[in-house]
Amino acid sequence: MIFSLYNLFIDKANLLQSAVLLVVRLWIAHVFFASGLVKIADFDTTIALFRDEYAVPVLPPVLAAVMATIFELSCPVLLTLGAATRLATLPLIGMTAVIQLTYDQNIQHAYWAMLLFTLLAFGAGKWSIDSIIKRQAKGGRYATA
Repeated sequence: MIFSLYNLFIDKANLLQSAVLLVVRLWIAHVFFASGLVKIADFDTTIALFRDEYAVPVLPPVLAAVMATIFELSCPVLLTLGAATRLATLPLIGMTAVIQLTYDQNIQHAYWAMLLFTLLAFGAGKWSIDSIIKRQAKGGRYATA
């Protein structure tokens, strides 16, 4: 009796998974997209910040500014759509680590990383383009048993 009630609870809780993953995708996408909009609004200032303020290792400031802006504007779109979700998390995880380790130590970055790693580990959920592609692939000739 207790086990069947517990299993019923788990089954119902599992119904929340796609909704929670969608909220995570939208929230973290907003964080990075808003930052990308600020960067592109005044790109000369962005380059100056990367040159004078941010201590991005290895990369020249202009390249770092361009890459950061591209990632902050493109990866959130992919996350929002749930398209190539796991791949889209990788540059954002890298950026979060660089920000935390070189410029601004902030607990908020740990929260961003946790959300991004959640998407990396679990994917976008059923409410995503990734899920549609996966279902199509299973029905097509490239499906695996």
